[in-house]
Amino acid sequence: MAWFPWPLQVEAEAKFKEIAEAYDVLSDKEKRAVYDKYGEDGLKGAPMGGEGVGPAAGGMGGAGGGYSFHGDPHKIFSQFFGTTNPFSVFEEMGGGAGGGMPMFAGMGGLGGMGAPRPRGPRKGDPVVTRLGCTLEELFNGATKRMKVTRQRLQADGRTLLPEEKVLEIHVKAGWKAGTKVTFENEGDQAPGVIPADIVFVIAEKPHPRFAREGNDLVFRPRVSLLQALTECTVSVRTLDDRVLSLPCNEVLAPGYERRVRGEGMPVSKSPGSRGDLVLRFDVAFPAHVAEDKRELLRRALPA
Repeated sequence: MAWFPWPLQVEAEAKFKEIAEAYDVLSDKEKRAVYDKYGEDGLKGAPMGGEGVGPAAGGMGGAGGGYSFHGDPHKIFSQFFGTTNPFSVFEEMGGGAGGGMPMFAGMGGLGGMGAPRPRGPRKGDPVVTRLGCTLEELFNGATKRMKVTRQRLQADGRTLLPEEKVLEIHVKAGWKAGTKVTFENEGDQAPGVIPADIVFVIAEKPHPRFAREGNDLVFRPRVSLLQALTECTVSVRTLDDRVLSLPCNEVLAPGYERRVRGEGMPVSKSPGSRGDLVLRFDVAFPAHVAEDKRELLRRALPA
């Protein structure tokens, strides 16, 4: 055990007595009530019992007697630390000759009962991971399995070892990019730290046929100028592998839109509901028109 100079021993004894004094008050409902109402002055100058409790009414030990502690501070210390030798605990906590008394910081007896208490274990920062999903998975729903490796505390409460775990994410039909799925306390552990949460954020992968706009699906059919001015039929293979044949007899100007109700994405918050399929037409103009064809067009089309 480290050697401690006599002044430090005296200081330690005084601190132990203050701590024991505070514990004596906190563990006695009647004394605590007096302290809460009148403070330390009330304890030192108030009689116990009756209506005369207060700084002007005498002492807790009798009229004018004042409060005094008659317990054994070493016994109380032993209840907390399992030893009556305070210096062995002080040594374990990093103290030493000339090192001050850090273990007693903020424990100033009765006057320190209102001081901030030590904070409990903090929670680790969440681990955020992008989870890419195809448009088909977001349309039909899917189950994704992700293997994670995290640090886990062993039985001794100090040793950390890596551990693998497979987490299942049940992707619901209609979920959108940015949707978060949280697995609480499945992240790394550490001594004195509550395990972090693992958060998966849904990300939508690009699709070769469709673009998503909210709950709608946008399909861009490309038609010739002749088809745009006469008629055509557009075939669309849906995300659930059906083929829609949609006749278009109207004139299709560039950027013209046609909606097919109920053929878009499922609405996750409204089961059974779906957005629309939006046909947004691209009209392919010819790069060159021969002179004889131009004359025909002049005759066929109004000025």
